Amino acid sequence: MSALFPGVILSGGKSSRMGEAKALLPFGRARLIDHVANRLRPQVSELHLNTNDPTIALPAIQSFGDRFTGFHGPLAGIHAALAHSREAGHTASHVAIVPVDAPFFPRDLVARLQAALTGPDDIALTMSGEQMHPVMGLWPLSLEDRLADWLANPPTLKVRAFLKDLPVRMVAFPFVTTEFGDLDPFFNVNTREDLEYAKKLRDARDL
Repeated sequence: MSALFPGVILSGGKSSRMGEAKALLPFGRARLIDHVANRLRPQVSELHLNTNDPTIALPAIQSFGDRFTGFHGPLAGIHAALAHSREAGHTASHVAIVPVDAPFFPRDLVARLQAALTGPDDIALTMSGEQMHPVMGLWPLSLEDRLADWLANPPTLKVRAFLKDLPVRMVAFPFVTTEFGDLDPFFNVNTREDLEYAKKLRDARDL
């Protein structure tokens, strides 16, 4: 299946638990952001980066910041991705969005999310086990104005609250068996311990 959707890596977070930008952490022979970009690039029509830090960049990849001042969390990054894609003239109905701190998301992520869509306004999101991952998914461009209105006077910045009453299609992904035990494919690197664990996984098996 050909790649139909543009992709955006979200890297606008504060990385408060890590103490430095997670995107720039060494991971294998490159950085965490390079690993994530290489994993997403084959699944999308083109790749972009949402970041509010000018030191975070990818070669030959266009980057853009949030449209709202102050720290509004992942909802602001999602809104920026939708707005950027519209302004860039993309005709695709959705944008594939992944966070920079989830290095093992499936290599068929976008195709499986696409298969769950029933219309141009659907949001296709991921889950593993009993846990929903409300950022990683296919987000429709038609949500841009509604999300902008929410962020202009947010009752909360929780993604799950914004999703209430919206047409969300959940796609379940199985855990992956490794020599270190079962791995959640949407495992997040939030701490130094998480980073070391992710490095072991990366070195032990091509996930």
